[in-house]
Amino acid sequence: MRHHWSRYATDGTVRVVTTKPINPTDTTQPTTPCTPLKASSPPGPAFEMRFTSTPRGARLARRLAAVRLDAWGIPYGTDPHDAIVLIVAELTANAVSHGHVPGRDFHLRLHATPDGRAVRVEVTDTRTERHPCRPALPENTASVEETGRGLLLVSQLAARWDWHPRPDGPGKTVWAEYEQVRAALREWNGYDPGVREQAALDAELDRRIGEARERTN
Repeated sequence: MRHHWSRYATDGTVRVVTTKPINPTDTTQPTTPCTPLKASSPPGPAFEMRFTSTPRGARLARRLAAVRLDAWGIPYGTDPHDAIVLIVAELTANAVSHGHVPGRDFHLRLHATPDGRAVRVEVTDTRTERHPCRPALPENTASVEETGRGLLLVSQLAARWDWHPRPDGPGKTVWAEYEQVRAALREWNGYDPGVREQAALDAELDRRIGEARERTN
């Protein structure tokens, strides 16, 4: 049985550590601590975690992604939130259905740009011999496999998507980028994370001014 616990770093990254001992004779890939963000990665909030390659793991990944997006100022019920969560759902479902290798997990990573304009979703599995088709709109969607239909939906939601071989082992990473997050939030009932943050700062300033006036009276 695997036991995980999450450690929250100061940069917003979640790293998952396992207490399962590594057996040198085990042919399966053990769950290892997530690799920290590379120095070349652009700054901005990030979330990453490994999940069991099961439907339950995919559901948990989707739920945690939804919670993280809301914490980043992309609230539940907005078009960007729903679209990004749907992208996560499709990519993790494909990782479970078509990238599953017994005894190995899939890895989810979310990264938001510092200006809040875009969110990148990356899902890594450990299956090497099955690759998705490169981004293209199929001529006959009725004949596309289940994975193709899922990626067709991703291509309609994301500004761009693609895949590349996993750099640190067997498998691949499928990624998608959703852009114009802040613009879409402004259109949604006039919501703007920057306006909300400024309003909170103004309210705090007014409170402190009121306390100072009471002390002087």
